[in-house]
Amino acid sequence: MTGIEEDLVELTRQLILMRTTEFEPEEQRRCLDFIRSHIDVLEDLEIREIEHKGCLSLIAHPAACPEPDILMVGHIDVVAHADPSVYRGVIEDGRIVGPGAGDMKGAVAIILEVFRNTLRQNPDASLGIAITSDEEIGGANGIGHLFGEAGVRCGIALVPDGGSLKRITIHEKGILHLGLHSEGRSGHGARPWLGDSAAEHLIQQLGILRAHFDRSFPATEDQWQPTCAITTLNTPNRTINRIPASAQANLDVRFPHPHTTNEMIAFVRDILGPRIEVKKVISAEPADFSPDPLFQKITAELSGEPVVLEKSHGGSDARFIAAQGIPSILSRPLVGKLHAIDEWIDIESMGTFYRIYERYVTEKLPE
Repeated sequence: MTGIEEDLVELTRQLILMRTTEFEPEEQRRCLDFIRSHIDVLEDLEIREIEHKGCLSLIAHPAACPEPDILMVGHIDVVAHADPSVYRGVIEDGRIVGPGAGDMKGAVAIILEVFRNTLRQNPDASLGIAITSDEEIGGANGIGHLFGEAGVRCGIALVPDGGSLKRITIHEKGILHLGLHSEGRSGHGARPWLGDSAAEHLIQQLGILRAHFDRSFPATEDQWQPTCAITTLNTPNRTINRIPASAQANLDVRFPHPHTTNEMIAFVRDILGPRIEVKKVISAEPADFSPDPLFQKITAELSGEPVVLEKSHGGSDARFIAAQGIPSILSRPLVGKLHAIDEWIDIESMGTFYRIYERYVTEKLPE
């Protein structure tokens, strides 16, 4: 490993040790304090902490650059695993393996090192970082709040939470999480004709919804059409011989332009019918990004391969930034098995990605 790769590995492993799930806010606080201690050695630095509805965010930039030309964006939150002992970074086959390694503790380590090393050499560089703690649960109170009510702005955002080393995301589908509730009439399992099963009605309507999605939005070769996934389905029943009076489900709907959240909600409600209540949990419109040709050129030169511009079926915090008309660039090191306990990030690609960011920042910002 090179010197910078050794630094990135050590920093990433330290970040992984902190169990920064949505259920452990004290660990998120500890992680942000650690990040702050990593950068507050810089002179003339303005560091702000913003809390909104329990979500902690940290923003840092030179005091003279309240709206930096380049803002690097990351999140520290990770998905929860039942066994707390799995939160550690193990080196295996040239990778750091552990929860959050790829999404996105390794990328946060790169952001911090680029930020610190750049400002050490050029204290007046118009460069900032924004680190949040709620991306995995929607991002509305982190980047959504920062670029909304808090009024954070920048010239261009670097968001290493999508794409890959030589793949840059230029389109993201919209996201719609919906909660469904069905009411019926309880009864004994031995006399089903005396009850009205909320579960059976909900399941029946979900089947109809699935058929309508398949018919209205036929699959394309790249799957760039609206999709609907049933992610949870349950009743409050605790006994087998009771017909449930209520039932709940959750849907994860994804959709590209030109479809909108309002259109998709209306589509779902119309098909499910009046007996099923539909509530919006999370929503985001589709997003388009315009990567800087300079970034593409640097990426191709340092990765040694042509850059591929791609569509993403997932979502990222970049959508909140794009909604303000601010260009964003989404790419990252090589990662895999995201959200699993053996999630990983490739160490060599971390070094390459660091050099891509370092060179881009150097060439983009005036001396």
